Amino acid sequence: MENERHEKRKKKDEDFQFYVQVAAIIILAGLLMYSWGFSESSIGTGLVSASSVVPVGVPSVYGEELGITYDDVSPSNPQKADNTIRLLGNIDRIETLDDAQMTRYIDILYNMHNGMSCEYCCGARSIIFENGQPACGCAHSYAMRGLTKYLIKYHDGEFTDEEILVEVGKWKTLFFPGILEGKAQVMKEQGIDVDYLSLTTNKYRGIEQGQTSGGMIGSC
Repeated sequence: MENERHEKRKKKDEDFQFYVQVAAIIILAGLLMYSWGFSESSIGTGLVSASSVVPVGVPSVYGEELGITYDDVSPSNPQKADNTIRLLGNIDRIETLDDAQMTRYIDILYNMHNGMSCEYCCGARSIIFENGQPACGCAHSYAMRGLTKYLIKYHDGEFTDEEILVEVGKWKTLFFPGILEGKAQVMKEQGIDVDYLSLTTNKYRGIEQGQTSGGMIGSC
């Protein structure tokens, strides 16, 4: 009888340990899936919620190198926002690209998705001309060009062209958060997937006209 009770307790203990192990595996798998999904959204096409398009935290790969975070550009600290925009803009002023790098630079900022513009500061078709020269003189444009140059020159192979454009788009949402949140809502209402490429490039430029408003962060 005593042996029988001992065997039953032993089996219960083994069953309990088994269920604990299964639960641990499920939790671990969930964490891995979440981590994978987060990294995909942080660099890939960047699907975002229409009500929360502004990125937060430290940019992957280059954030720590440059000593910047997405949170540095906010209405709560205008001086820090201007300093961060100036830091990125100075990269555009200082760095030069070779022929192959320039070809990629033009393709990213001028050709892909009809280009990237600083549309809420000026009416330029893109922040660069077809030959790669600056087409807009506002501080936001300098910053977006500077980031593009930096990623092409110092992280070639780590970012695809689209991933670079996504990063540029993230900073554009920081510069014009209210307008682009409004644009995201308009896109959602029209059944358009909201991601950084669709939201910030010229792909759907002007879709929000007359339906949104908002200022900018950082001086122009």
